[in-house]
Amino acid sequence: MKLMLKGSLLVTLMYLMLLPVKADANNLVIEDVDKTVLSRQPYQIEVCYQEQVPGDKSGDMIKGAILGGLLGNNIKGEVNGGAIGAVLGGMYGHSQSTATGGTQRRCQLETRYNETRQTVYSHSLATFTHNGKTHQLRFQK
Repeated sequence: MKLMLKGSLLVTLMYLMLLPVKADANNLVIEDVDKTVLSRQPYQIEVCYQEQVPGDKSGDMIKGAILGGLLGNNIKGEVNGGAIGAVLGGMYGHSQSTATGGTQRRCQLETRYNETRQTVYSHSLATFTHNGKTHQLRFQK
């Protein structure tokens, strides 16, 4: 009994699907919608610029420390005279240094992009009126 009921229900549904439906194609409008796509291609470029650099006084400081250490070791009766002389000589060498700052050219690679815009198909819209009401369907071709 259940099998017969299911079979007749299936036949009825198939019959209903095959019934003709009136469609009015006179008010159907189909339009394509486009979108803009941005395409980026990377490329490398070397960029150089001038940079301010401080003067390097460390060479003069080291020379003063060496000279102060040698002189400090020759002081009679002074414990750790070489160390004291090196510290004082380094400070004097740094303060009397004539090293000056300047500019230095620095270069580095940067990644930049060439951009191209392209208009491509996005989707389509079908617009129609049925029973006084406007409907719109979105679909892909």
